[in-house]
Amino acid sequence: MEYALITGASRGIGRAIAQRLAQDGFPVLVNYRRNDQEAAVTLRSIEEAGGHGELLRFDISNAEEVANALEVWKQGHPDDTISVLVNNAGVRKDELMVFMEQSSFENVLQTNLFSFFYVTRALLPDMIRRRYGRIVNVASLSGLKGLPGQVNYSASKGGLIAATKALAQEVAKRKITVNAVAPGFVRTDMVDGLDEVALAKQIPMQRFAEPEEVASVVAFLVSKDASYITGECISINGGLYT
Repeated sequence: MEYALITGASRGIGRAIAQRLAQDGFPVLVNYRRNDQEAAVTLRSIEEAGGHGELLRFDISNAEEVANALEVWKQGHPDDTISVLVNNAGVRKDELMVFMEQSSFENVLQTNLFSFFYVTRALLPDMIRRRYGRIVNVASLSGLKGLPGQVNYSASKGGLIAATKALAQEVAKRKITVNAVAPGFVRTDMVDGLDEVALAKQIPMQRFAEPEEVASVVAFLVSKDASYITGECISINGGLYT
């Protein structure tokens, strides 16, 4: 079977992507770091809808843990492959830079950007050998526009967008596409603490996105219908920044 791996799939956008790809027929690997209960909710929702999934727990920001977990999975699935990778997991630690601790800057880049390298590097050789793959990186409006209080987050997502464009050129001849999506404000726990009413007034569509709206774009990008699209970053922001 050709699996789809979604990092950070225990909740929010990652859960919506996992559910949508399972609905589209992919067996899904639900990656998460520590929240067993929420990961189980994601898996149960996939199975109750008639899909197939597995839990795959590892810390995406730890290179050794990533390599070990994926190698163990490959050994247990000798006839299967991971042909779709969605690098979704991420964290925010917002603070004005003048007050930002070095650890906050480093942790956000480690989780949001370095993890792209760790996970993608582990799966890319198989995609190259098979001459097929779909990689989608979940970036952010912050990576395109930059937002005050998010120097660390904006740097990580801007770097992810640049890496997307570079990798896309490296592997296009092998029929591997690499794209990014850049959501604006999406109604998940990542925006907890923000004033949704006030922020919605700044958005031309006057509302936050739903996670499923991001998932539908990802589903298109990993489909065969998107075989000639690579190196792109698609904004999903209700017109806030284009």
